[in-house]
Amino acid sequence: MEKLPRNRVVIFTTLSAACLTLDLCSKSMAFESFGVRHGGPWLIDSWVRFRIFTSLNEGALWGMGQGFAWVFALLSVAAFCGIVYWLFVARAAESLWLTICLASVSGGTLGNLYDRLGLHGITLPGQTEPIKAVRDFFHFQFGGTVEQPALDWAIFNVADICLVTGAIMLMIQSLFAQPESVPAGPSAAPSE
Repeated sequence: MEKLPRNRVVIFTTLSAACLTLDLCSKSMAFESFGVRHGGPWLIDSWVRFRIFTSLNEGALWGMGQGFAWVFALLSVAAFCGIVYWLFVARAAESLWLTICLASVSGGTLGNLYDRLGLHGITLPGQTEPIKAVRDFFHFQFGGTVEQPALDWAIFNVADICLVTGAIMLMIQSLFAQPESVPAGPSAAPSE
């Protein structure tokens, strides 16, 4: 069995760390600038509107599963362990494409896991323990008015961008992956 290319661990670790660092730094900057559940003016204000607006999400995508941060934290740990296994034990890291897309997913997973564990230290009034919630701050609206948009998109963060980018890359890879050839075994000749 051939060894994995040497650079795969370096590429995976570097990209995961870069995604994680960019996510945590951007969250810190947004929340230090605006506080919790506050934002700035609309930076784009037409049919598409965009602003920075800080929000805490105790659930997952679009706020589903509120209050189950511990479940999502466990799933994040399992996902990260599964990715490392898939890449380096099951040898998916032979593919540079898979290494890059799974590094993006890993960085995003670790960024949101950091928040779900409450490591950001944000406490809400009347609480002493940090809230176990993901910090989000990119706010988009589409169509309508500010008060009644046609679509008020879920507020998200850099980790979410990394997760979605990695997932899209996985879908692209699955569409264009070449099927593995089945090794030819001894053919069974019909008995006479």
